[in-house]
Amino acid sequence: MNPDRTELQPTVVIAGASGFIGTHLRRHFLRDGFRVASIGRHASDDARWGEGSLGLTSVLEGAEAVINLAGRSVSCRYTQRTADEILRSRTEATEALGRALASCGQPPSVWLNASTGTIYRDARDRPQDERTGELGSGFSVAVARAWEQELAEAPTAVRKVALRTTIALGAGGALNPIINLARMGFGGPQGDGGQRFSWIHLDDVYGAVRHLMDRPDISGPVNLAAPEAVTNRELMDRVRRHVGGAG
Repeated sequence: MNPDRTELQPTVVIAGASGFIGTHLRRHFLRDGFRVASIGRHASDDARWGEGSLGLTSVLEGAEAVINLAGRSVSCRYTQRTADEILRSRTEATEALGRALASCGQPPSVWLNASTGTIYRDARDRPQDERTGELGSGFSVAVARAWEQELAEAPTAVRKVALRTTIALGAGGALNPIINLARMGFGGPQGDGGQRFSWIHLDDVYGAVRHLMDRPDISGPVNLAAPEAVTNRELMDRVRRHVGGAG
C-alpha cells in the first residue's frame, strides 16, 4: 500500500458518528474512498468534546467537510433534565464547532449541521418548504430554532447548511418502536391518524449530503425528505402488513 495514500484521501469529519445516521454516513464515505475523522465522547474518537478548541481544530484543519450530528437522543421521556440535555447538547456542540472552525487556517469548505423538519408547524394542508414554510411552536421547535441560530451566528465564513432532516428510516432506528407496537397488537393509528409523517431513507440522507458538498451555491436551511409524506394511518397500515398483522 502506498504510504502516502491517506494523505491523498479527502477527509470528512463527522461529529456524532456513532449514532444511527452517523454510522450509516461513515460506512458510505469509507466505501467511496474518503477518510472519516470523528468527534465524540469515546476514546476511539479523533477529537473529544470538552477538551478545548485546539483538538477540534486539528481534526477540522484541511478537511473536505464537517457534518455535525451531535445531540442527545430524543427517544426518551421528556423531563426537565432530559429536555435541558437535548437542548444543551445541540447548541453547545454547534457553538464549539463554530469556535474551532474560526481558528482553522484551512477550514472545510462546508459545514453541514443537523437540524430537524420538526421546526415546521403541524401542517396537513400543504407541504412546508424552505422558503415559505411556517415555523411551529413548542419544545421541539424551540430546540430547532436555537440550534439553527447557533449555526447562523457561528464566527466563521465557512458555508453553512442546516439539515432539516425528517424521520430517517432504515434497519433499526425510528422503525423499531413502531414495529414493536404492531407486533404487540398496538399497530393502529395514533389519534385521528391524519398526522403527516415525513420521512427519508438513510441512503438518501447520504445522497443529499454528497449533493450539498458538491454544490457551493447552496447554503442555509435545506429540507431532507422524501417527495411524498404519508399519513400516520397509512404508515401504521403498512407496518402491520409487513409484520403480518391485520390490514
